[in-house]
Amino acid sequence: MPELSRFYGIIIRMFSEPSERHHVPHFHAYYGEHVAVFSISPVALIIGFIPQRQQRLVEAWAELHEPELLADWALLEQGRKPSPITPLQ
Repeated sequence: MPELSRFYGIIIRMFSEPSERHHVPHFHAYYGEHVAVFSISPVALIIGFIPQRQQRLVEAWAELHEPELLADWALLEQGRKPSPITPLQ
């Protein structure tokens, strides 16, 4: 699963399964043993759990980078590699 960004111990990844069409553009956030899936537009937790502080960081990062996340989603749907996105600083 391609890694898009990494900040404050959080890893953001996005992938597409060619055999399966996803209906909602989304990304995965990993923090330690926790995993959560967020929709891109609007930015919202879909499933999973990460601690509240890290969830807020992920949401803030995603809102700042929504256009890049949607562009990466489009690249994946075309079978291309997504581009890295600047981490939250």
